Amino acid sequence: MNLDDFSDLIERPDGGVRRDAEERRERLTVPPGALGRLDELAEWLSAAQQSVPVKPVERPRVVLFAGDHGVAELGVSGRAAGSAHELVRAALDGASPVSVLARRFSVPVRIIDAGVDCDPELLPESVVRHRVRRGSGRIDIEDALTAEEAEQAVRLGMAIADEEADSGTDLVVLGDLSVGGTTAAATLIAALCGTDASVVTGRGGAGIDDLAWMRKCAAIRDALRRARPVLGDQLELLATVGGADLAATTGFLLQSAVRRMPVILDGVVSAACALVAQRAAFRAPDWWLAGQVSGEPAQTKALDRMALTPLLDHGVTVGEGSGALLALPLVQAAAALAAELPEGAPEAEAEAEAEADVEADVEADEDAEADGAAGHADPDHAVPVTGDAKSGG
Repeated sequence: MNLDDFSDLIERPDGGVRRDAEERRERLTVPPGALGRLDELAEWLSAAQQSVPVKPVERPRVVLFAGDHGVAELGVSGRAAGSAHELVRAALDGASPVSVLARRFSVPVRIIDAGVDCDPELLPESVVRHRVRRGSGRIDIEDALTAEEAEQAVRLGMAIADEEADSGTDLVVLGDLSVGGTTAAATLIAALCGTDASVVTGRGGAGIDDLAWMRKCAAIRDALRRARPVLGDQLELLATVGGADLAATTGFLLQSAVRRMPVILDGVVSAACALVAQRAAFRAPDWWLAGQVSGEPAQTKALDRMALTPLLDHGVTVGEGSGALLALPLVQAAAALAAELPEGAPEAEAEAEAEADVEADVEADEDAEADGAAGHADPDHAVPVTGDAKSGG
């Protein structure tokens, strides 16, 4: 597999449709610019759908890729190493933030176990049946995956994207359920952006103290030494310092762009996978929105590189797709406003223009008459009398 092949498969959203959407927006009764960024969102979605007016987002889905990362053994996470299955169980039981929000917004949640480190019996078969391996390697001293596992994980993500597109999903809220995932994500972003470990090291969704931050920074530094020699091959990069869940997410993003299925990115993990995908196919980011600012410095670096501006900044650091899900109603509102606001009536506009022209003509005539009257009354405007006229001859 060569991820660069996706560059020939991915097209940009339809530019002609977007221009038609912009022209339609100018005809709406609400003045252009009055809806702020909602106009831009609606036009982007219209181009993605190839539809003017834009269609409502009626079948969104939350997709979460889950996995454990061996680097968590170093104490770089606020959660215990190998505890991703607890995050998965909480989401399944409706006890996590993303589950609460999904219920509130009536959005189904799909969880894919790509590399959770637990006995399969602890989770439903529908979740674990796709598992690539049990946990990922400690990226500071060893590869996260073998080359075969990396390809398997990418193909898993591609298959999930195809399943969602085939089932009618019209927008995906993408997130992760991982322990140690932000360390691997920061390593990928630092490698692709050419920055040092300290620039991209954050405190993760669960939060860590200063000592844990220093351990995390050291782990990213060591992982970067292993990542830089393989920067020319995205698949090998994912195998070296990624993980099964990150590789699957990357495959999902690429195939979603192939299938013209829009995606809202959540935090630093999805941003890292998006950056890897952009390296393979430069048009792919045109199919994604950045849902929120997660507070992770690596996410900011990645989004800047992809020229994606987050929709929200509410200080939500919990991850798990929660921030991206909060952005979903904004996208739905943009689509509804663009589709349902009335256009100005052409006849009324023509009549208004005609009345304005008549008024302008009347004002011009009145001004001309006033100038003429003033000319007769003003001595400065009187006709001069010649010498012959005075003498009568």
